Amino acid sequence: MSPVQQGAVGAVRAVDLDGVSLVEKRLSDPVRHETEVRALRAAAGCGLPVPRIVSEAPGVILMTRMPGERLDASTADLRNERLAGSMPLLRRLHATAPPAGLAPAPDDALIVARYRAAGGPPLALEIPAPRSPAFCHGDWTDGNALAIGATITAVLDWEAAHAGDPLRELARAAWGASRKDPRSFDVMVDAYGADRSEVRAWTPIVAAELWLWFAEAGPPEYLAELTRQLASGRVA
Repeated sequence: MSPVQQGAVGAVRAVDLDGVSLVEKRLSDPVRHETEVRALRAAAGCGLPVPRIVSEAPGVILMTRMPGERLDASTADLRNERLAGSMPLLRRLHATAPPAGLAPAPDDALIVARYRAAGGPPLALEIPAPRSPAFCHGDWTDGNALAIGATITAVLDWEAAHAGDPLRELARAAWGASRKDPRSFDVMVDAYGADRSEVRAWTPIVAAELWLWFAEAGPPEYLAELTRQLASGRVA
């Protein structure tokens, strides 16, 4: 057995079973475990490139190992091409009915209240009118997808899947990617086929959500960097 970089949450390692290379993922939180299982099966059903579950037991999921490298293991231009290539998959996910048992959308009113109470940098925290809940991945980032060349070969780490607003998820993905390369926001939104202004309306909310995550879970240098960014007005 040896370490493998396929996902960032939980304990993940490569496992050789009868000559077949698999991935073992351990999640101590039973809710996250069950969410990953439900979401993987539903995502496979709508044709997304996801690992196939070989077996699962409480806290342990054994799945096929997917080919490719992280989207950010490349040049900036190829990364953007890969991010754009992932958007039809995200749109397909959002067009699929969420499987039963997923968590509801994040409580944005609570996020706003917690952010203000925590003393984060000033943000225009107005919650856009929500759309009908869609099947959301929950953490669509360049680290949770794999590619070979410009072709997306896998979408990983489904333990945060939920039924939520599709443009909120798109904003979270595009704004997060733009922190590495400002071009990425428009690249992703245009490839998805959404209105830039409607997506940008969500960015203060997802910025506050990320700030709270860093404030509570660290690391401190990430919080400091994001605080400087938000204080400078670089949000949308």
